[in-house]
Amino acid sequence: MSQPKQIEKVTKPDHILSYFKLELWPLLLVTVSGIFYNVGMIAGPYFEGRLAQCLFDIMNGYQTFSAMISLAVTYLAVILAVQLMRCIKRFYVRRFANDTSRNMRHMLYNSLVNMSQEELKQESLGAIMTKAVTDVDACVEGMRKFTTEIFDTGVVLASYLAMLFVYDWRLALLSGIFTPIAYFIAGQLKIRITQYNMEYKKSAGRLNSSTMDRISNSITYRVYGCEPNRDSAYETHLADYEKRAVSANLWGSAMQPIYNIISMCGAVLIIYSGSKNVLGTGWANWNIAAFTTFLSCFTKMALKSSKAANLFNAVQKAQVSWVRIKPLMKEYVEQNTDSAIDFSKPGGLTVSGLSLGWPGGPKILKGLSFSAGPGQILGVSGPVASGKSALGKALIGEVPYEGSIRVGERELSTLSGYERSRLISYMGHQPDLVSDSIEENIRLGEHGSIAPYLQAVCFGKEVSQMPQGAATSVGSGGIKLSGGQQARTALARTLYNAQHILILDDPFSAVDRGTEQKIFENLRTLAADKIVILISHRLYLFPTLDKVLFLDGGRGVFSTHDDLMEKNPTYAELYHAQMEGEMQNEE
Repeated sequence: MSQPKQIEKVTKPDHILSYFKLELWPLLLVTVSGIFYNVGMIAGPYFEGRLAQCLFDIMNGYQTFSAMISLAVTYLAVILAVQLMRCIKRFYVRRFANDTSRNMRHMLYNSLVNMSQEELKQESLGAIMTKAVTDVDACVEGMRKFTTEIFDTGVVLASYLAMLFVYDWRLALLSGIFTPIAYFIAGQLKIRITQYNMEYKKSAGRLNSSTMDRISNSITYRVYGCEPNRDSAYETHLADYEKRAVSANLWGSAMQPIYNIISMCGAVLIIYSGSKNVLGTGWANWNIAAFTTFLSCFTKMALKSSKAANLFNAVQKAQVSWVRIKPLMKEYVEQNTDSAIDFSKPGGLTVSGLSLGWPGGPKILKGLSFSAGPGQILGVSGPVASGKSALGKALIGEVPYEGSIRVGERELSTLSGYERSRLISYMGHQPDLVSDSIEENIRLGEHGSIAPYLQAVCFGKEVSQMPQGAATSVGSGGIKLSGGQQARTALARTLYNAQHILILDDPFSAVDRGTEQKIFENLRTLAADKIVILISHRLYLFPTLDKVLFLDGGRGVFSTHDDLMEKNPTYAELYHAQMEGEMQNEE
């Protein structure tokens, strides 16, 4: 199997020039081959004029047909050499574009996967997909066109213009006055094109978000009979997208014919004044070859110059997309797997004076202190919105905190993401399954038997009865599995990849009490040498836990179940209420 191409790290990913600097060698080859190719382009008009003159001379008996053959062969050889340079230039331009696209996407991907959940929530999924796909494409296409047109237009225009001046500088100036007009119009449309493309990109993001919402929540909308409403909302976004796409294209691509017409107006003056030059009454004395060469040279120059005007529009589109993705183009975060930590004996967990919350907002929890050692199971509970899940996320570095969280002698905030992953395993409140097989959701790319872990979460028998067994696809986000199956798959993944500390946020919420009891007994066996932090609102397992952290009103009480039952009325009330509810359900 071939190895993927190594991605080069961009030193300043939010500077567009950095991506050009990264491709200096391909751009150097583009420069050299582009100069030879575009200077060689003047050979076309020159030989066309010579061939026309030779044909005229043959008809008048001044030349033989062999002269035409010799001239044609020379013309063919020159054109082949010029086209070879064109092939080289295009190859390296495409290579530059492909490499730049890979580098941009890689930097964007790295930035997204290293963002916190709160940062990601500020961006809708549809907007992220639009930026990661269409905006990167637009940026790279603008860079590619800019790179190509520097030579295909800039160099060749200079070559054509030089040839026109050699034949008749007065007529060259007169016929060329229309080209700046096309440039001026393109410049005046800059603001309008930028505005329409920005609106188009935003509309594309809204349409993508609406599409994903309609698909991912299709069952919910169907059950509640809301499909017509959602279809109507989707149609509204689609109509807006179509409208803005038409506007963006109208002021972009549709302007190209107008630029062509304006630039070609000079041909009328060439036919008029050039014919006088052939007749000997104009500014210069021409023969048929000179007239044909001048007219051919001008038409090619006019077409190229009109494309240069259109280039302005393409660059504007790229600038719009670059403004959208620039905030996401951050320094590359290297996943450093080197560590001096002895992961085999990391020590106990000690939390002291812990306060946590988002910057600028109120504290979710304040002044927490607790500890746990290997082999202990610590239960964390409390009323709704008491900060249970926030505490679990703080332990994995997702929520900022003040105070101290130490594993052995090491402060958690000083550890890298990789080091934390070697110390802590986490199962969140949501299963967060990937769109792959059950087996791959548990292994996450590692190799080993998953059978013991399926049995541990009471899922082995169900998996064995599936047509494809553990290779069964879970669908997008686990949609093909029931809630209980999703939760057990996620728990099996956590146990399969278990580290020194296991944080389990409501792992049994989607299973019945009997299954929960069996899984818990297996958990005690598998995690006998680990620290387990069990976050749950269901308390009937808590009498068997080593310690309990009860959260209420932003504070926490750390003790045993029996002590809390005696001294904490709120905890005792919740426990008794749940036990009475269980008894009523059994009856």
